[in-house]
Amino acid sequence: MKARHVLVAAALAISLAAHAGRTCEATAPTARSVQQAMELAERTARALDASGAQVVVLARAGQDLGEWGLRWSHLGYAYREGQGATARWRVVHKLNQCGSARGDLYRQGLGEFFMDDLYRYEAAYAVPTPAVQAALLPVLSSNARVDQLHEPAYSMVAYPWSQTYQQSNQWAIETLAMAVAPTQGPAAGNRQRAQAWLQFQGYEPTTLRISTMQRLGARMTAAHIAFDDHPDAKRYSSRIETVTVDSVFAWLDRSGLAGPVQVLR
Repeated sequence: MKARHVLVAAALAISLAAHAGRTCEATAPTARSVQQAMELAERTARALDASGAQVVVLARAGQDLGEWGLRWSHLGYAYREGQGATARWRVVHKLNQCGSARGDLYRQGLGEFFMDDLYRYEAAYAVPTPAVQAALLPVLSSNARVDQLHEPAYSMVAYPWSQTYQQSNQWAIETLAMAVAPTQGPAAGNRQRAQAWLQFQGYEPTTLRISTMQRLGARMTAAHIAFDDHPDAKRYSSRIETVTVDSVFAWLDRSGLAGPVQVLR
């Protein structure tokens, strides 16, 4: 399996047991989990080939988020690299480093993307419109451009309309805004403009009900969870808004930026 490549200057290795927004575990993957991950990667590659797409929004189920009414935990962009028989699918996404307060960008193959001790060995993808794909592809192919709106300061529940922190799914939609906005309005060359475009396009984050005690406990024990970027009125009423995969899929379909979600089991 090929090494993971960090897209920023410092190359950081992460273990196969690392999760976006979860702590690292010192356990090696089992033969069964490796087999399941590779089988899911193969099914995904076949489906993406058949879709005729060059870029898709790809999600995995790394955690059980059922108590929040959510199905998917993490997304990235899969794009087709190369032509003909040598073409392959690559995934660009942001990962939290072992429950720390930092996130980094990675470029991986499908096998690596699913080699993450998944809660469910299922995948979901949405195919953007041809215009959105055409705008995203050169961005995803460039290390400098995918890093343009990246903020290393990480919180798993980052407020969508603040620039203090940035979680994985938030980086993804802000990067989409940066890529697409120049063809539909003022260029979204920074996070504030990207977020303004997302609001204008009708993106609606998920609201999580997290009590004061839950917030205090999480903040004291987890470096990758912070609430100080949320407006006081919402925070004190236990309404924590953040970017989730489910909300992104719903928005992409509703806005006409991508087609309906396709699920692979």
